Amino acid sequence: MYALVDCNNFYASCERVFQPKLVGKPIVILSNNDGCIISRSDEAKALGIPMGAPEFKVRQELKAKNIQVFSSNYPLYGDLSNRVMKILEGFTPHVEPYSIDEAFMNFDGIKIPDFHDYGLQMKSRIMKWLSIPVSVGFAETKALSKVANKIARKFPEKTKGVYVIDSEEKRVKALKWTKIEDVWGIGFRLTKKMKAKNINTAYDFTLPQHETFIKTTMGVVGLRLKYELEGLSVLGLEEPKDKKNIAITRSFAGNITTLDEMKERVSTFATVCAEKLRKQKSCCHGVILYLRKDKYKTERERYNFYRMETLPFASNSSITISNLAVKMLKEVFEAGEIYKKAGVIVTNIIPENQKQFHLFEEENPKHLKLMKVMDDYYKKTGERKIRLANQDLQKTWKMKQDHLSPKYTTEFNDILKIPCR
Repeated sequence: MYALVDCNNFYASCERVFQPKLVGKPIVILSNNDGCIISRSDEAKALGIPMGAPEFKVRQELKAKNIQVFSSNYPLYGDLSNRVMKILEGFTPHVEPYSIDEAFMNFDGIKIPDFHDYGLQMKSRIMKWLSIPVSVGFAETKALSKVANKIARKFPEKTKGVYVIDSEEKRVKALKWTKIEDVWGIGFRLTKKMKAKNINTAYDFTLPQHETFIKTTMGVVGLRLKYELEGLSVLGLEEPKDKKNIAITRSFAGNITTLDEMKERVSTFATVCAEKLRKQKSCCHGVILYLRKDKYKTERERYNFYRMETLPFASNSSITISNLAVKMLKEVFEAGEIYKKAGVIVTNIIPENQKQFHLFEEENPKHLKLMKVMDDYYKKTGERKIRLANQDLQKTWKMKQDHLSPKYTTEFNDILKIPCR
């Protein structure tokens, strides 16, 4: 038996954990640089605030309807997500985090007489320990547990936030209720193709006459999804894997027009990529630089630029990767143009212990000791105070965050203070 645990309106729920006065109040969370709405509480949804709406377009509506607005507080959300996952591991050791607010669980080999009651225990413990509401769906497969979770979320009064698909009758009824666009893995374009073939529900997707079309359109992935919805488990829990590419890209809060400003940003992105490589004990062979101009203020047709170069040796040194990224930047940067976004991507990643050394060209061995000092300091303090000379000593990201809440659990100065009298 599988379960999918989903935190309800996770970002909004995280803001409410330390501000209980917001419970029952409409809340929206904005994307990087306070751009678009990426999360809404149920109360905000009921007031008709659209998902993905640019903040400046609905600013007056948000004020008129007294909706609380927050900038994305990713350190807080990430920390509370990790705490949710740790709690779930107390119910089964087989937990696969699927996203920041979702996790699959497997209960093979664990005797549970009543899954509905077990799900209520999960909800109760997470609510008691973290004050974050969740929905739980149980089924024989991962895809069906997704469907069960949607039902639990849609009908909280009937299900108490927990739904179990444990019979053929429940499976068929759930699939007939689920729209094809709500099926796991069916996006906007596939939905159009499915509806053109009169596949309007998850149940239609499982009918035998559509198997050839599904195989032609979606390949093996589509057939696996069909088998999962039929109750045949073909997708097990996935073990955590090291990333094949690591990318750090950011939009700028303001325009960047000078090479020195851009060098600082690119160097910062490169050092964080290197830091992530070292964290997973990997090295990279390739570095990609990405730049994007303001397409509305350039006279050229092209506004996206990529440049890739290969290192002469595998590396995870911030100095080496930053130097290569800055070198590529100098080659492609155009003075007088307005840039809105940049990024660094490291690729061709190999395990650190598989690095081959070269006889005539090799990295300075002092880099290894210096990187260890930087990593140890960051791990101990949570701050990147030791940086390369061309980085901004005040900020890591220059992001617009006018509505940012305190980092209650990750920043010492933001720890909640409660006066005792």
